[in-house]
Amino acid sequence: MGDPDDASDVVQESFLSAYQSLNSFKGDAEFFTWLYRIAFNTAISLKRKQRATIQMDGRAESSHLEPADVSAFHEPGSRMERTEEETILQEALNRLSPEHRAVLVLKDIEGQRYEEIADILDVPIGTIRSRLHRARVDLREILEADGRYQG
Repeated sequence: MGDPDDASDVVQESFLSAYQSLNSFKGDAEFFTWLYRIAFNTAISLKRKQRATIQMDGRAESSHLEPADVSAFHEPGSRMERTEEETILQEALNRLSPEHRAVLVLKDIEGQRYEEIADILDVPIGTIRSRLHRARVDLREILEADGRYQG
């Protein structure tokens, strides 16, 4: 989501929607997949609403990055490097299309299986594989263009 408050709103709305729709859960998919799909759709809806939001001075609202969790690091240099790397990665991910970003985050960051991603996004596994490949290529190109990746 790019903003902790937005993420919190999505979680709250998702659980509320899931609770209200609990009787529609048929058990065709795993409960986790069903709930994740609700959360994903809620996040997409919020992003679409935000796209139309314009500030008074005519500039689009900027996204806010969630600060890195530095509790696992003891050296100040390590924390700073990790925060910089996370910022760079988040900025590059934000430049991907929503379809590519979603599949890349679900697979490479959250570690979901192809079948779960296909259920969550409601597309065939072949489409997931294709989008994932394209997303990785696009991400590499974005990072290379910014001079932040030498592969």
